[in-house]
Amino acid sequence: MLYYLYSLGEINIFQYITVRAAIAFFGAFMLTIFIMPYYLKWAISKKANQPISEFTPKNHQQKANTPTMGGVVFIFSTLIAALFCAKLHNGYVVLGILCLLLFALIGMSDDYSKILSKQNAGMSAKMKLFCQWVVSQILVIGLYSIGLDTSFYVPFLKNPLWDWGENFHLLYMGLFFWTIVFIATSNAVNITDGLDGLVAIPSIYALTSLSVFVYVAGNSELSSYLLYPKISESGELVILSASLVGALIGFLWYNCHPAQVFMGDSGSLGIGGFIAYMAIVSKNEILLFIVGFVFVVEALSVILQIGSYKIKRKKIFLMAPLHHHFEEKGLSENKIIVRFWIIALMSNLIALLTLKLR
Repeated sequence: MLYYLYSLGEINIFQYITVRAAIAFFGAFMLTIFIMPYYLKWAISKKANQPISEFTPKNHQQKANTPTMGGVVFIFSTLIAALFCAKLHNGYVVLGILCLLLFALIGMSDDYSKILSKQNAGMSAKMKLFCQWVVSQILVIGLYSIGLDTSFYVPFLKNPLWDWGENFHLLYMGLFFWTIVFIATSNAVNITDGLDGLVAIPSIYALTSLSVFVYVAGNSELSSYLLYPKISESGELVILSASLVGALIGFLWYNCHPAQVFMGDSGSLGIGGFIAYMAIVSKNEILLFIVGFVFVVEALSVILQIGSYKIKRKKIFLMAPLHHHFEEKGLSENKIIVRFWIIALMSNLIALLTLKLR
């Protein structure tokens, strides 16, 4: 809406992505801060609490009455702020909104089933994976349809290794690769969501880093100077990302330890799906290992734990994901959370160095 005030009313300040991103950031933050108390009042009255899994440390049982599905609030605030500030005829923005909404809906279905059944199991793993695959396919086909560059880049190299679009077989592999990025990232963020505020800050760092990459890719002068791939019109995605960062900071107001509300799968899957989307658009699928280092390590700890137990009948960690291992080792929840935040900050600073070191 603000962009159209520029195009129709000649209010020049609204032509700038940075201005509209700042407005979207503060708008989403304030909206989340304002709505959340009303949501908490409703959730408490409806006993919309997420049952605590038996496969978590015993001290987590004290969180049993904490409302869940807080992700609905910050995803809603993100979408409202983005709709108000972004170009709604931009293909990347439309698909970004669709990404947030569809992955959040999968999470909402899972959260709601947990609340109804009063069990932590929720939606079956096969059904959740199938839904993620369908949503990923919609987004992947959408990105290809609007003409996203299909070249494959790796960090520190200015030229692509290959182009997925060279022939039919490579294209099929490329679309499959993007699908895996969506599914893996959304699940990695979902796995990490186990301590108060643990997901919010690493997500904010990741989104901020990817926003820088997307902005550079969408700016012909900056992309040319930094020898970065140019993705025309992608810079508008910064507004949607800024909205989500602002909304997450507003959510953290209520989610910091001790949490008044959990984001639930509706939040973690939405965040993970959108981080994957930003990485794919900005050609940073491989750099995502550094940008989302905390999420990667958390997911890897679960994979190693399950694999080791099935093959050797031995556990590598006291409990998985990794943050539970440290809880079992006796570290306080706050210490684990802050240390993970520091690691996430350092990894994202390293990721940003790849802009210049090419």
